[in-house]
Amino acid sequence: MTESSTLDDASEDQLLVEIDTLGAHIGKVREQVERVIFGQQLAVDQTLITILAGGHGLLIGVPGLAKTKLVETLGTVFGLDDKRVQCTPDLMPADIIGSEVLEEDAAGKRSFRFIPGPVFCQVLMADEINRASPRTQSALLQAMQERTVTVAGQTHELPRPFHVLATQNPLEQEGTYPLPEAQLDRFLLQIDVGYPDAEAERRMLIATTGGREEVAQSVMSGKELLAAQALLRRLPVGESVVDAILAIVRAGRCETTQVEEVRRHVAWGPGPRASQALMLAVRARTVLEGRISPSVDDVLALVHPVLRHRMALNFAARAEGVTLDSVIDRLCDRHL
Repeated sequence: MTESSTLDDASEDQLLVEIDTLGAHIGKVREQVERVIFGQQLAVDQTLITILAGGHGLLIGVPGLAKTKLVETLGTVFGLDDKRVQCTPDLMPADIIGSEVLEEDAAGKRSFRFIPGPVFCQVLMADEINRASPRTQSALLQAMQERTVTVAGQTHELPRPFHVLATQNPLEQEGTYPLPEAQLDRFLLQIDVGYPDAEAERRMLIATTGGREEVAQSVMSGKELLAAQALLRRLPVGESVVDAILAIVRAGRCETTQVEEVRRHVAWGPGPRASQALMLAVRARTVLEGRISPSVDDVLALVHPVLRHRMALNFAARAEGVTLDSVIDRLCDRHL
């Protein structure tokens, strides 16, 4: 075990009790989500992992796959204050973080008052984030990393917990602005949302086109979620898992890799934040499944959503039809 994660018997027993309790809560969360979201179990689990780990998620998929519905439902189920911003090219930073207005009181004295923007919430849904201009995208950067915003030299704390769940359409690129690498790195996971299978789509048709639709209910609170996020960081992590995380992330960098495919095809690789994200994500997956210690299987399950937005292929790779997923698969084959 890692030195910081070693537990004595009494602490381990207490931790097991707390994990069992949290597991029961997460089971109820899943039940409520599944009442309104059909055939997206992997995307739901990865979004839950993102929230449990205290991070931000980037959901990528074509329109109509319930990405927005999923975010709204999770805000409801976790009892969080959620807000939505529809990103467009003319959206300004003040439209997200807020602005100061000049007011005059009855005595004629003038002063500035800060009016908070929609970012002052616990779950911010940034819909089609790649349609916002780079200037507006940068307004989210400080909020995502520091949980604060600065307006007119004054720093304002954001509520706790605070999560940004952004969506992106991978097909329609006209009028879009690719997210800069620094902002992509702030997303804990890139969650690819695919089409539901036939049976799930059949259930969705019946459930959503009748006279009454199911509505998710709140089963947790923001305070309980913060406690869950703190509990997650107390989970012990074996040396084999730490070694696997470091081996894969470092092998994805041209400067430190021994993998020929990376040297030939990768323009830039994942930084240290990728290692942190993978460590938190495997812990969150462990909690999600009611276990007390992560395994290498957890690393395998999460290495793609952690790394796919933190690496870029060079021109030669794109010309040869190489994909990032195939490069990441090769990393896993070599090091897991």
